[in-house]
Amino acid sequence: MNFSIRQATKNDMSRVHELITELAVFEKEPEAVKITVEDLKVFGFGNDPKFHCFVAEVNDNIEGIALVYTRFSTWSGLVLHLEDLIVSQHKRGHGLGTMLLDTVIKYAQELGVKRVSWEVLDWNESAISFYEKKGANVMRDWNVVQLNEEGIKNYLSNI
Repeated sequence: MNFSIRQATKNDMSRVHELITELAVFEKEPEAVKITVEDLKVFGFGNDPKFHCFVAEVNDNIEGIALVYTRFSTWSGLVLHLEDLIVSQHKRGHGLGTMLLDTVIKYAQELGVKRVSWEVLDWNESAISFYEKKGANVMRDWNVVQLNEEGIKNYLSNI
């Protein structure tokens, strides 16, 4: 299989959106994807890009992505957050995930970040095993906390 990793372009965002939707279906939350292709273009390629994206191509078809952005840790300093590492289901097990993760880690080193972080669902044992084999620390004693758009409005209406 002939594949390569490259930086995503604005023209790739339609396929990136398809892969995001594929991941949401896999994670049993297909209705959770609210972002549009246009949002990805605006937020990823405007004057102040909010994310950086790498794509994995197999025979000139995008079959995987890694979408990252920087954030700040009061304990560590600059951190790279891996929002999603997605490999199309029919291309898993061929090394695309490893190549994408390798690219993210090299990018993190170039940026000089102190940590790379991401989340993984507790039932996704294949992903957990993959990350642990790569030396990642899966912190099972931490919980992700979020307020969605409705939660933000409700919160603000109560203060």
